[in-house]
Amino acid sequence: MTTMTLEQAAAAVASALRRAGANDGMAQAAARALVLAEAQGLASHGLSRVPQYVAHLKLGRVNGQAVPSLLGGRGGAVRVDAHEGLAFAACELAVDEAIRRAREFGISFAGVTNSHHAGVIVDHLRPVVAAGMVGLGFANSPAAMPAAGGRHPIFGTNPVAAAFPRRVAGATGANAANAAAADPLLIDLSLAEVARGKVMLAAKQGRPIPPGWALDAQGQPTTDAQAALQGSMLPVGAASSAKGAMLALVVELLVTALIGAQFGFEASSFFVDEGNRPRIGQAFIVVDPAALAGAEAYFQRVEVLVAEMLVDDGVRLPGARREALRRQAERDGIDVPPTLLPPPPSSDHQET
Repeated sequence: MTTMTLEQAAAAVASALRRAGANDGMAQAAARALVLAEAQGLASHGLSRVPQYVAHLKLGRVNGQAVPSLLGGRGGAVRVDAHEGLAFAACELAVDEAIRRAREFGISFAGVTNSHHAGVIVDHLRPVVAAGMVGLGFANSPAAMPAAGGRHPIFGTNPVAAAFPRRVAGATGANAANAAAADPLLIDLSLAEVARGKVMLAAKQGRPIPPGWALDAQGQPTTDAQAALQGSMLPVGAASSAKGAMLALVVELLVTALIGAQFGFEASSFFVDEGNRPRIGQAFIVVDPAALAGAEAYFQRVEVLVAEMLVDDGVRLPGARREALRRQAERDGIDVPPTLLPPPPSSDHQET
């Protein structure tokens, strides 16, 4: 292992993506996202994705020269076209535009179409909480889960994320504007029993997966990670109800029918090198608390709830662990396998 600072790791990732055919904006946006995921201990969405993205760029599953653009909209609603490139630059544009429109209209919805894998969805919402607003994020992905009562994969694992800003308790009135922010509440969950990236890592490492995660291609429960990748993931709560599959349906429609993206069953798996351009979707909702009860009331009520949650010793606030790991990585760097990232060339002109 080689220990790198986050900046060094991001430069190495961006270099690898540029050499595979990504333009500079796409490479840098993806590199920032992957390194941030790795820094938070989310290996399934971190540096392990670099070879996947490189293969997709080289084999034409990603348009490496894509530059995201606004498709227009009305009021608080807007669409962004990723033009079949990597998702991260398009998501950055969508979130920036959603924040701008939420300031004007109180609430906004920004959808991204013709997109690709979007990584850790809640990380796209960090600029939202930095702006003092509440953010929701959704994405679909290539088919991995059956509909309720079904057997063949239709929906992706379809993550749902939410981010709520906080302010130090007791900061009110004239002191509120200068108060330091507490860590936001960061909620990010897959609607499968686990994220499919964890199965991918287990398959690469030759490890079994726990029972209850997945079915094989014949619809039978399996602990074989390779068989699971050929089969389907189980929706969250599948053992007792159809709730997870229904939630996946909600997300699937939010990020496709409303914004013109492809359904999960129309997209080739991310875990194979060859296939189509997935053209899936992401959606972000941003709410300005000032447009409702007011920012002051919002922050006060959030802290009342947080204090009540922390009455019990075993409660850990959502996002606390990943924020602690991120700070540690900012201080100590991250371990990068030497085989994963080739050293960056001495100058970018060599990356043609």
